[in-house]
Amino acid sequence: MVQGSGGGGTEADPLPSLREVLHAEKVIRRYLNPTPLVWSKRLSREIGAEVRVKLENLNPTNSFKVRGGIYLMSVLAEEGFRGVVTASMGNHAQSIAYAGSLFGVPVKVVMPGWVSRVKVEAVEELGAEVILKGDYYDQSAEYAEGLARELGYRYVHAIEERLLHVGAATMHLEVLRDLPEVEVVINPIGGGTGAIGAVAVYRRMLPDVKIYGVQAAGADAFYRSFLTGEMVDLRGVRTRAEGLAVARSYPTPVKVLRGRLEGVVLVTDEEMEEAIRKLYASVRQVSEHAGAASTAAAYKLRDEIAGRKVVLMLTGSNIAPEEFARILSQGRSS
Repeated sequence: MVQGSGGGGTEADPLPSLREVLHAEKVIRRYLNPTPLVWSKRLSREIGAEVRVKLENLNPTNSFKVRGGIYLMSVLAEEGFRGVVTASMGNHAQSIAYAGSLFGVPVKVVMPGWVSRVKVEAVEELGAEVILKGDYYDQSAEYAEGLARELGYRYVHAIEERLLHVGAATMHLEVLRDLPEVEVVINPIGGGTGAIGAVAVYRRMLPDVKIYGVQAAGADAFYRSFLTGEMVDLRGVRTRAEGLAVARSYPTPVKVLRGRLEGVVLVTDEEMEEAIRKLYASVRQVSEHAGAASTAAAYKLRDEIAGRKVVLMLTGSNIAPEEFARILSQGRSS
C-alpha cells in the first residue's frame, strides 16, 4: 500500500510542495489553457473501468513538457541568464525552445543522433540551435553539461531539474479539478518528471489515489531502481519510444517515487503501438509511443483497476507522419 506524505519539499525530500505547484499554475495559465480530460466509451468497455484520457498532446508543443519549460524559463528570465543548454530526445527540447522564445532566452539543445527529423525540425522552428550528439539521452546530456560550462550558459537537466517537476505537476491539478473522484492515474516514466508531478499532487491532496508508472521494456532503468533502490545504468536502450529512451536512473526520481507509486508497469514497443491505434480509434487522438504507454499499461492492469475511475495521461504526440501511418496500417483497430 502506498503511503501518502504531507508538507513541502525539503533537501531530504525533494518532492515539490503544493504551494510551489499552485504558484506554477498561476504563471503557466498566462500562456497555456487547461487541456481536456475526455471519457472514452470504448476504452472503458475494453479495460473494464471508467476511463478518461488527459490530452496533454494538445499543448502548443504537443507534449506535457511545455508546462515545465514555461515555468522554468519564467524563473530564469528574471535571474538574467545569458542562455540555456539542455539535452533531450525531443519533447523537453521543444518545451525549452518554446519557452526560450517566449522569454527571449537563447537556447541550445543537444539531441541523440537517431531522434526523428520531425522533432529536430520542430525544435529548430522554435528558434533553438540543435546539436546532434550521442546515441541516447544520457550521452547527449553529458555533452550538453560540458557545453554549458564552456559557454557560461545555464545547464538544464531534463530529469533532475526541480522547476520542471513543479511545472509538470500542474497537469495533475487540472485532473483533480475535472475529476475530483479520480481513483487511478497512470503516467509514463522516461526520467520521471511527470510521475513526480503526479505524486506531488495526489499524495498531498488525495492520498488514496493509486498512481502507476510505465516504462518501456527496452529502457527499464528506473523500473530496476524502483525495485532495488540502487542506481542503474543500462548503457543503451532498445525501444522506439523516444520519450522513454533513458538509459540510466537518476537520484531524485528514485528518491521521490519509491514507496509512493503503486507500481511500475513495463510495456513493449508493440504494446505501445497497439495503444496508439486504440487511442486513435477511441478518442481520435494522435500519440507517440511514450504518450500511449499509459494506455498500453491500462490493458495490462485490467484486474487491478477494474471498476475504478481511471485517468490515462496521453503525454505527447510528436511522431513522424510516416511512423504513425505505419502503425495504423499494421493494426486491426477501426
